Amino acid sequence: MSAKQIVALLNSHIDGDDEQFFSIALQVAADEARAGRANEAERLKRLVQKARDQRRQPGHGGRAPIPLARPRGELQGLVDSTYPKVTLDSMVLSGDVRLRLDRLVREQRERATLRDHGQAPATHLLLVGPPGTGKTMTASALAGELRLPLFTVRLESLFSRFFGETAGKLRLLFDQVAQVRGVYLLDEFDAIGQRRAESNDVGEIRRVLNSVLSFMEEPNATDSPVVAATNHVEILDSALARRFDEVIAYELPDSTGAREVVQRRLGKFKVAVKIWDAVSGHAEGLSQGELTRAADTVVKNAILEAASKISAEALDTALRDRQTFRQRFRRST
Repeated sequence: MSAKQIVALLNSHIDGDDEQFFSIALQVAADEARAGRANEAERLKRLVQKARDQRRQPGHGGRAPIPLARPRGELQGLVDSTYPKVTLDSMVLSGDVRLRLDRLVREQRERATLRDHGQAPATHLLLVGPPGTGKTMTASALAGELRLPLFTVRLESLFSRFFGETAGKLRLLFDQVAQVRGVYLLDEFDAIGQRRAESNDVGEIRRVLNSVLSFMEEPNATDSPVVAATNHVEILDSALARRFDEVIAYELPDSTGAREVVQRRLGKFKVAVKIWDAVSGHAEGLSQGELTRAADTVVKNAILEAASKISAEALDTALRDRQTFRQRFRRST
């Protein structure tokens, strides 16, 4: 352990910042692992997990609060931090998707037990599917379930026009994952695949891909979930795709799922079965995000008109409008 790390540990103890204390301890564990002292690294990680678990026990304030961890220094331009309260119960998910996400959450919550038996929780998750199907919201829900901050990586800020800078920025990001526990979201992950196809910067993109591949192979000292989301899985480099522990496909909702999305968003304004039957045809092909926007439009109109219920005409119009917008957008791309 370096003198700088000892000073940081003492300062975090004096300030009562438990999460910073744990983060520094995990940084020391990562240093031990890189130095070939795997047993000491595992011991440190288990002690940190044990301390965190104790904070969640009765008499220790109940559930631990979300740590107020914010990116600092150069990371401020690369990563945005939020503290979601949404959970998986807030989402309308297919049975298979919910089952797999529940399994990941359980592995994360019981990661100390897994490590005691020589296993590690799943940490790399690839979400694929059409826009608006809930991929980004899933990252927020995982953060909410695990009581962790959500760090959203701004991929456009990672790619620099200056030779060699991109790999350096990636190193900063990877060090953050190794030191600060959280859920890390790499949205529009296909940007890496698209850039790989560009002929004017092949050397730089090869270095970027090599950096990402190297990161995916590194021990994750904090067991932080890294969630990559893409609408275009077909253009991802195959070597990248193979590094993920889980690949989960999101689909457009069927009629039953669409009704549940709309009903949840309408809140106190209930949708009778006969009303839904009359308008359900215009919900076909709409994503969860588009259905949510249609429901929001209906609710706002009802509030402004002091209406006590939702009419079939109002809901039908909102769904038709989303269909029209969707078709126009498709033609313009």
